[in-house]
Amino acid sequence: MTMTAGTAHRPPHEAVEEPRHTTVVPPPVPIPEPRKRRPGPRIVAARAALRHRFRATVPARLRLLRAATVLLAGALGILLLVAALAADGTWDAVADRDAPRTTSAAGLELALNDMDAQAANILLSSGDGGTGGLTTPHAKAVGLYGDARREIGHDLRNLSAAAQGDRTDEKTVESITDDFAEYQELIGRALENDRRTGGKPDALTDYRDATDLLRGHLLPDARKLVDSNDSAFDSHYTAARSALSAQLVAVLALGLLLLAVLGALQWYLAHRFRRNLNPALLAATACAVAAVVLGTQLLSSSATHLTVARHDAFDSVVALSRARATAYDANADESRFLLDPQRRARYADAFLAKSQELYGIRDATLTTYDARLAATWRDYRSDAAAPRFTGEFRRELDNITFPGERAAAERTVDAYAVYERDDRKIRSLFAAGREQQAVEFCMGWEAGTSNAHFGAWMAALDRVTDINRAHFDESVAAGRGELTGHLAWTCALLLLAVALTGLGLRTRLAEFR
Repeated sequence: MTMTAGTAHRPPHEAVEEPRHTTVVPPPVPIPEPRKRRPGPRIVAARAALRHRFRATVPARLRLLRAATVLLAGALGILLLVAALAADGTWDAVADRDAPRTTSAAGLELALNDMDAQAANILLSSGDGGTGGLTTPHAKAVGLYGDARREIGHDLRNLSAAAQGDRTDEKTVESITDDFAEYQELIGRALENDRRTGGKPDALTDYRDATDLLRGHLLPDARKLVDSNDSAFDSHYTAARSALSAQLVAVLALGLLLLAVLGALQWYLAHRFRRNLNPALLAATACAVAAVVLGTQLLSSSATHLTVARHDAFDSVVALSRARATAYDANADESRFLLDPQRRARYADAFLAKSQELYGIRDATLTTYDARLAATWRDYRSDAAAPRFTGEFRRELDNITFPGERAAAERTVDAYAVYERDDRKIRSLFAAGREQQAVEFCMGWEAGTSNAHFGAWMAALDRVTDINRAHFDESVAAGRGELTGHLAWTCALLLLAVALTGLGLRTRLAEFR
């Protein structure tokens, strides 16, 4: 048997494996990381500029807020300065132009009535050709006549100067001046005729012509001047009040903006720098608050003083001045009633009409007036709101504002009631045929006579007027004084607020240099 080498010892069931070809995979070759490229010069410069710009926004914002603070504080200061100058001009107009013009016009009306009343008193007390007259009343009337004539000349000069530029008032003053010259001529002729024995009728004729001229032209023109100047005063007051209200709103708006900017600046510093509140900015804010408070107080106080001067005080001055002029005219009607037999009924009606202008009682007559006056006055004392009467006295009593004014006004009405009762006594004496006694009671200056009671009434009226004039002057002085004091402090506080703001930002801005 033949044996093949290499196969004799194999198990019979094992097959012969063919040799395999195995592919050997080489280990992965590591890929080298790309080299980091260093940024170029342009990129470096851009990044640096970005960082610089980011850092620059902080001081830029601080400077912007500082500039806003300075601008708002400056605008507020300028607004207050302009408002103060305008208010000072208003006070000059009120004290040196509007009020004097109105009171001069009221004084002219009063002096015209007084002059005519004294002319009637001269004729009534002169007797016949200088004999049989009333010596003391005549001398008193002559002196008062001269005073009234000089007062009229003074008022006309003032009103002529004040009317420059107002064509309507210029024409009115010119008309009064021309008519007054004619009036003086008629009164002069009446007094000259009265010096002659038996010249009373001629004197009375001239006096009638003078009185007609007074009532028909002089007094209406004088009242027109009073109304014109008082209306001009009221128009200036209304415009000034509106301006002050608008300026007050603007000051509050600017002040709030200023405080808002200071608050934003304080918040930004605390938020950005992680620090506590800035003491200098806190002080600046306090100064700004004080400046805004003083500025608003300056304007609101000016408006208040202006209202007190115009309405609380001067309205009463005008009402009382008119009442005084009407009182002198009514007093003249008593003398005219006794002097002129042909016009007694007319002068009696004129006296009643003037009484109604002063203390108006509906449907009252000379016979019923005293009782109605006493009743309505008693009702007023128990209930001041009771609308039982009208007139200039009611206008004053409805405008009571100042300490002591009501008591003085009520004493004036009490004195007026006494004078009204005297008038009834004069008419009663005359109706009883006791004409001489009526004249003596009407023109006498002794205690208990009509002229004495008239003087007491005028003195009481003057006291009420003086109270209102004094408060008018006080309001003008207070308004001017507050402008000076408050404005200086306000401007100083605003400057201090700006300075403290700059001081508070100085350290922070230095960190970015």
